[in-house]
Amino acid sequence: MQVYLVGGAIRDLLLGIEIQDRDWVVVGSTPDEMIKKKFLKVGRDFPVFLHPITHEEYALARTERKIGVGYNGFKVNFSSKVTLEEDLMRRDLTINAIAQDNMGNFIDPFLGQLDVKRRVLRHVSSAFSEDPLRVFRVARFAANLFHLGFYIAKDTLVLMKSICIKKEIMTLLPDRIWKEIIKGLKTSNPHIFFMILNQCHALKYVCPEFFYLFQNFRYSLYKKVNFSFRKLVFTELIYISLQTKNAEIRFLYLCQFFSKRHSLGCSSVILRFFDKKSSQIVYSLCKRLKVSTEILKMSVLMCGFYHFLQNIYAQTAEKIVKFFNILDVWRRPKRLKKLIYLKIYENSFFFLKKYPLSLGKFLKKMFQIINKITVQSHSLHRNFKGVQIRKELNRLRVKILKKWLISNI
Repeated sequence: MQVYLVGGAIRDLLLGIEIQDRDWVVVGSTPDEMIKKKFLKVGRDFPVFLHPITHEEYALARTERKIGVGYNGFKVNFSSKVTLEEDLMRRDLTINAIAQDNMGNFIDPFLGQLDVKRRVLRHVSSAFSEDPLRVFRVARFAANLFHLGFYIAKDTLVLMKSICIKKEIMTLLPDRIWKEIIKGLKTSNPHIFFMILNQCHALKYVCPEFFYLFQNFRYSLYKKVNFSFRKLVFTELIYISLQTKNAEIRFLYLCQFFSKRHSLGCSSVILRFFDKKSSQIVYSLCKRLKVSTEILKMSVLMCGFYHFLQNIYAQTAEKIVKFFNILDVWRRPKRLKKLIYLKIYENSFFFLKKYPLSLGKFLKKMFQIINKITVQSHSLHRNFKGVQIRKELNRLRVKILKKWLISNI
């Protein structure tokens, strides 16, 4: 039985990055032998074991043969006769197909070390195209390693496009696609993740809503300067990624631009309280990907209220309080924290100098003002009952906010 350190740990070691997880491959062993050595079996589809002391993962060397469609259509062979090189050959990228023995020697049959130096993401073999999930994995690696100068090899990108064009990528289940999107949003450069997926046509088949959002539509701003909408979205995704590492918040922030994209060239949207048409696009996306109820609700609200919020300085106190009621911030104050990073895009030329507060901070300030009005603070239960309490509470909140808006706008 021989044990080798493999995969990401070796890649990160060569890059000088802190190693997060160590994965090991075991050559020349069997499941029974691993269990006898007190390893705990955890793999369902193929034998993966946890070390009895370190709890690190040890997998038996294996090969995979394509027998069906999708990323589950493989027949796995984990015989004790499978060699280390055969195991490394099934991996996705050369930089992930390097092993190290217990003497510190590298086993690198596919020149992964050279690709690390050249900063290239290159597939190991033509078997790469058998697993559609690798399109997302490579896009994620490109996003994570972008700051180190990594790029995708042309022939690898060709294979990624082929997987998408042949619609093999459509065999991925919606919830799996959502997991990959979340992983992509967690990277240090999520805009690169989406750029790659858009470039290889993956979004066209698995997330047509994002494909629609990232169309390179150019529009005129104040009839003077032309802007690329795709560039705007990616630029703002960079911005929000610098503000928070929370993948869900990054997703919510991205969803607001569906409203802007859907309404380009339409002047009447600034008068809308809630944009139902664009929010329906986000709703359909979230339902298909089977995201959590909270993310779905917040994504729809972020999109639907985009134009209302972009014109917040022109809104009445009644509408602003109504917005807070719909957002249900009284019971769910954490929702407001997710809006703290919002910016003003529309009419920014007129408002930025006069109102230096960001949109998110402006919303927080207004909430702090009206949140002082509670049933307890005004003893409303003494003079009102049932629905009357809610109406009076709403009236008082509108009154105090109106007074504050007059003084501050």
